[in-house]
Amino acid sequence: MNNKPVRRIVTGHDAEGRAIIQEDGPPARVQQIGGEIGLTFHEIWHTTATPAPIDASSHEPFEEGITLAPPTNGTRIRVVDFPPEDASLVTMSAEERLAVFAQIGAEDAAADGGNSQRHAHMHKTETMDYGIVLEGEIVLIMDEGEVVCRAGDIIVQRGTNHGWANRSGENCRIVFVLIDGEFDPALA
Repeated sequence: MNNKPVRRIVTGHDAEGRAIIQEDGPPARVQQIGGEIGLTFHEIWHTTATPAPIDASSHEPFEEGITLAPPTNGTRIRVVDFPPEDASLVTMSAEERLAVFAQIGAEDAAADGGNSQRHAHMHKTETMDYGIVLEGEIVLIMDEGEVVCRAGDIIVQRGTNHGWANRSGENCRIVFVLIDGEFDPALA
């Protein structure tokens, strides 16, 4: 796990309409999912509408826990730390895989009901995601093929079934921006 802190800086407006620093500190919600070998989610911000309302000094909309996808018509930005993979992922049962996705409200996202043969954490969401690798490297696994992504690489994830495998032996940190999407009927 990466112990390097994540810092969230939020801007706003004062009573006279001048731009100010409204918040400066760690994200309010950080959670490790999947037990000791799992990912750490640093929830930075989410919106609940598009266009996003911009007012003088509101805070992030309240949300309980960690949710994989953004709200309907909304967005989400998070930082995820992927520790090196543990061999136990290979022997996880479908029920154990689904339980991991349940921790982030995404049981329905798990590929093949948790029985994917490609990777234990294969999943698909109805979102457009931008992933920016900040440090380390990770393998993006698709139904067909895979690619190694390294620091500085940007992934445009277009609602496809995928998984992430950290085979490097070092932590990998990625920023994800998720935007609510809608599948073409042929893909749904």
